[in-house]
Amino acid sequence: MESDDAPVPAVRHVEESMGTVFSFDIRGVTDEARVLAGLRAAVAWLHRADEVFSTYRPDSQLMRLGRGELELSACVTEVAEVLELCTRAERESGGWFTAGYAGGLDPTGLVKGWAVERAVRMLASSGAGSVCLNGGGDIQLTGGPWRVGIADPLRPGALAAVVAVRDGGLGVATSGPAERGCHIVDPYTGAPPADALASLSVVCPDGLTAADVRATAGYAMGGRARDWLEGLPGTEGFAVTAEGATWATSGFHRYAAGAGG
Repeated sequence: MESDDAPVPAVRHVEESMGTVFSFDIRGVTDEARVLAGLRAAVAWLHRADEVFSTYRPDSQLMRLGRGELELSACVTEVAEVLELCTRAERESGGWFTAGYAGGLDPTGLVKGWAVERAVRMLASSGAGSVCLNGGGDIQLTGGPWRVGIADPLRPGALAAVVAVRDGGLGVATSGPAERGCHIVDPYTGAPPADALASLSVVCPDGLTAADVRATAGYAMGGRARDWLEGLPGTEGFAVTAEGATWATSGFHRYAAGAGG
């Protein structure tokens, strides 16, 4: 007979927000009521982030700020936090990541990863032993062990690689046109990258916020991404080229658990 405090095998939940699907996989649950409360808070947070930062809702604080109808000081504090993170990412990437596409204000290359990372922290603080939150293919992990497949953009249903983490936090972000078409452009030309990759995946123990912006910036760089990623501490990348070849940064093997077919 199991004791009353035996861990619940897993709590899973799927939620639509930000125009995509968020899949929660929560394991190591000893206090189910507390974790479910944390899950409700995390889901509410994702919807709130969408309301504040949506580029499709004309009444979002982001859109009103961009139109000059709202001062930054009148926005919720998260807006200033996100814009500061975007400024840092732009400096780090030499302008390849920017929240100022086409003269407008669009930090969506950072917001989803940042929101997912915060949601996972909320769940971890509620007592969840291990969490995997997948937001449209960008994934934040904590605890473990976990294995995450990197989809092959040129072979639907196949995996190009598998990322494994035994224990600890890891952000895994992938950029490319396979799911949403060509939505990332060269910020210097406004056109798709001249030597575009089929996909670029970035892993960062620092979390999904960093992985997300580096995947976006690296994809915009095209073939230059590999050298740039090699120079970033605690960051590894894996790419599939337009021709179907692959490359990885020198430390990616520490996370690679094999490839699929």
